[in-house]
Amino acid sequence: MKFIFKFSLLIIIVLALLNCRGLAASAEEYYSIGMSYFELGKYEEAEIWLNRAKAADRTMIASQYNLGRLAFERQRYAEAAGHFEDILKKDPDNVLALKAAAYTRIKTGDINMAEKHYSRLLEIVPENADDGYNHALVLYAMGRYGEAEDVLERYRLSMLINDEMQLLYARIQSAQGKAQAIDSYAAWLTNNKDAKVRNEYAQLLESSQLYARAVQEYRQALVEAEPGNLRNEIRFNLARVLLIADSSSGEGITELQNTVSQGFNNIAAIEELLSYGNISSADKDNIRNIINNMQNTQNESASDESSKADSKSSSD
Repeated sequence: MKFIFKFSLLIIIVLALLNCRGLAASAEEYYSIGMSYFELGKYEEAEIWLNRAKAADRTMIASQYNLGRLAFERQRYAEAAGHFEDILKKDPDNVLALKAAAYTRIKTGDINMAEKHYSRLLEIVPENADDGYNHALVLYAMGRYGEAEDVLERYRLSMLINDEMQLLYARIQSAQGKAQAIDSYAAWLTNNKDAKVRNEYAQLLESSQLYARAVQEYRQALVEAEPGNLRNEIRFNLARVLLIADSSSGEGITELQNTVSQGFNNIAAIEELLSYGNISSADKDNIRNIINNMQNTQNESASDESSKADSKSSSD
């Protein structure tokens, strides 16, 4: 590491001295200085010299590519994408530029352009599972679930050892309402622990009317979840499935009351329970009481805040 640092610094000094003495430097020399600064983390200086290299030799694609990398490192994503896509105008099949442009377009939020780049990239190097995963992820974000599944299907061996691919595959299947999603989620959770994913899995089981398994997974998700919004959401989901699956036990209402006391305040979500045909009339009456109490609490809180504001205004 020390040798690389000293060598990079020596290149900068020697070539800079040549430049100061009026001796013409080549594009390659400018490029070497720029990359030496890049390696040292001096991005502003690197940008100056790489721009000189680019100006000295317009065909020097490496300079523009690394200008794109510099812009990306500095979170100037639109600028970075511009550099990579300028390269693609001259060299449409440049794999490095396609990969960089596709990933950068995800950062800029232009998923349509990202998909276009990934599609072309995988035509050139179809065996690259990482790029296949990114392509599928973009297609999933676009709601093109069938295409996303087709992409991942090409990398079945990679999916066996890649947890991110396995989880995306499960989510893609779930988005299409495929029963196989249950097995895909279960396989992922065999080797991983994540309360958010387990909550997704439990919701899938619930929507498939596998209520006993859903209750089991919601309870396990509560064990795994940290205190906060996710934990409150899981508790509400557990209350809902208990109300649907077994109104006579009283567990659902108790769980719902506990959920509200723990800080769950989504009245609209609780009101939606009143539209469920398989929740008993008695439980619906209890749900209405819970909603009324929540609304009264919110009104009192708003009144207290208003009184405090008026008091402060008067004192001022």
